Amino acid sequence: MPEHIADSHEVIRVVGARENNLKNVDLDVPKRRLTVFTGVSGSGKSSLVFGTIANESQRLINETYPTFVQQFMGQLSRPEVDALENISPAIIVDQERMGANARSTVGTATDVHAMLRLLFSRIGQPHVGSPQAFSFNVPSASGAGAITVKGKKERRSFEITGGMCPRCEGLGETSDIDVDEVVDRSLSLAQGAIRVPGYNADGWMVKGFTESGFVDADKPIAEYSETELHDFLYKEQTKVKISGINMTYEGLIPKITKSMLQKDREALQPHVRAFVERAVKFLPCPECGGTRLNEGARSSKILGVSIADAAAMQVSDLAAWLDTVDDPTVAPLMATLRHTVQSFLDIGLGYLSLDRASGTLSGGEAQRLKMIRHLGSSLTDITYVFDEPTAGLHPHDIQRMNRLLEQLRDKGNTVLVVEHKPEVIEIADHVVDLGPGAGRAGGEIRFTGDVAGLRASDTLTGRHLDHRATLKGAVRTGTGALEIRGATQHNLTGVDVDIPLGILVVVTGVAGSGKSSLIHGNVPAFDDVVVVDQAPIKGSRRSSPATYTGILDAIRAAFAKANGVKPGLFSANSEGACPACKGLGVIITNLGFTQSVETLCELCEGSGFSDEVLEYTLDGKNIAEVLAMSAEEAAAFFPKGTAHTILARMVDVGVGYITLGQALNTLSGGERQRLKLAISMAKKGAVYVLDEPTTGLHLADVDKLLALLDRLVEAGNSVIVIEHHQAVMAHADWIIDLGPGAGHDGGRIVFEGSPADLVARGDTLTAQHLARYVGR
Repeated sequence: MPEHIADSHEVIRVVGARENNLKNVDLDVPKRRLTVFTGVSGSGKSSLVFGTIANESQRLINETYPTFVQQFMGQLSRPEVDALENISPAIIVDQERMGANARSTVGTATDVHAMLRLLFSRIGQPHVGSPQAFSFNVPSASGAGAITVKGKKERRSFEITGGMCPRCEGLGETSDIDVDEVVDRSLSLAQGAIRVPGYNADGWMVKGFTESGFVDADKPIAEYSETELHDFLYKEQTKVKISGINMTYEGLIPKITKSMLQKDREALQPHVRAFVERAVKFLPCPECGGTRLNEGARSSKILGVSIADAAAMQVSDLAAWLDTVDDPTVAPLMATLRHTVQSFLDIGLGYLSLDRASGTLSGGEAQRLKMIRHLGSSLTDITYVFDEPTAGLHPHDIQRMNRLLEQLRDKGNTVLVVEHKPEVIEIADHVVDLGPGAGRAGGEIRFTGDVAGLRASDTLTGRHLDHRATLKGAVRTGTGALEIRGATQHNLTGVDVDIPLGILVVVTGVAGSGKSSLIHGNVPAFDDVVVVDQAPIKGSRRSSPATYTGILDAIRAAFAKANGVKPGLFSANSEGACPACKGLGVIITNLGFTQSVETLCELCEGSGFSDEVLEYTLDGKNIAEVLAMSAEEAAAFFPKGTAHTILARMVDVGVGYITLGQALNTLSGGERQRLKLAISMAKKGAVYVLDEPTTGLHLADVDKLLALLDRLVEAGNSVIVIEHHQAVMAHADWIIDLGPGAGHDGGRIVFEGSPADLVARGDTLTAQHLARYVGR
């Protein structure tokens, strides 16, 4: 039953919410209050907050725009809910990483760089031009063109003065390609000489070379003449006819440079990224020194500082420099610039620099960066929606985040937070707890009220709110070590450290202290290292846990064997697809200017399979019914074999509630990481690197994670965990603490030893918070 609050206009009223696993949920959420939504992973928190409330708010706002504008906006479908009343405009501050654009930096993503460009164009000396003269995304160019003036065509010359470095085209780095990694000179093109992903000997990409007339497809590359080799590798774009079609021919090196090297490496598919890292050596551009800017932009200075110098500063240092700039002609601009830069410090990102590529930020850093736009906003009565804002935050930094959430509320806004950390739950004005379990076992409101009421309730969250892990009585001894010497990535100061093997090692420190730089920048270079992070899993809308883990192959084989037919028949992507929806399960109707509409396919009732396929069964279940099972249910249905092994691991890592056919793009970062871990667990004697595996985990599930980490170690593996959660720290055999601060105030090892020693002898921020957590 909904909790009714006196004035109906003072609440967001949800009636009959059925999005995903929600079971006809009725709820009143108080406006202009801070409400925290809790519950185990998969209980329905995100379906309620993001999929229902925030989604409908944004959909209704989009509908206020002209249809012409709507066609360029993201298309949102109406959530499954009977009624949503009194919702205000919602701003979602999630953990999606910043756009994977090699030209996007922290400065450009927050508009600070735009303000600096304006500042330098006004008072920089020597004066070199307008703000675009300081933009590394605008090239310099000159020429002539025809324009119409008062009905007459006139030819006029033009000159664009941009700030882009001509050598690296504003990317800040140049690439040196190892041709022998790109081409096997002993082979011909027909034999597969090109070693680039996607360039198969019989594929269209290679046909562009073999039928161009410039090279001999059957001659080994080593026997090419100088002209043939140049045409093959470096020829500029030219028109040719291939298979009767007019095409543009281009040498292999410039072709792959455009398709692979000029894209953000973090956004490339893993096998393509591995090729790029193997074949290409990236170096700071020798002409601009990695600043991305041409000489003119670098020459203009304010108090001896160029815009490149300012962008390279740690933001905390930039703030100090801005305080020294005193020119009344730019006073309003300076006030705005100082306020925005101060927001970086308030939110705990003072260790970043403006020239850092935005694609390199973690999900938590990206989320906090997005917050900067909203901290100074004069808008009120907005609904701010946060997805685990403590992700990536050390306990020391959580207090700062709490203050920011409270500030947004105190300005008259409604703040909705999906969170597991007790420190955030404690500051809530109102708590909504979902459960009791995950997936089909969740989707119900278990408690609404204040924190004291939650603590007294008999819910899973209430019982675990004051749960604390204890320090290990005895720790394991390492069986060797990974030796890292002279590590200097990012802010690391020539770090030497031995990471023990055969035990559970936890690497901690405040955000920006150098944890990820130390581990991700050095450990993968060793043998048998399995890195399990939260990066998005590549795949189409047809991708699911069943396809990603490979379980579907085993399931199809089992159905084929039981029914005496081909396995391909049980694929919704090929032979077994419903003829009406082509295996999607929905019919997509394109309505031109307005949003497309997705309706459940009536022929297959959303299964994606043809009627013929659904007649075949395995132990009484058809293929659609099996794919609708949760991993836990499917593990019982397949009691042995490859499918059972992988399904059992999914249950082990805490994603047993996910259904086999669920779309991968609906999984959270934590769920993605745990799914990757389930696949990776097959390897024995490996070094596992986990990056904040507690992200998205309920308090009750952290103990299960710790048990899983123990099992990995006891099976002969080494486990290295980058983590802030005190329960994981307390459970470690060995802790490596970085700091003492962030950015240039960090990058050093400030403690190595057991958790008990850290609490007893440590004087770091981590030591203080861990001691408080375990009650010492």
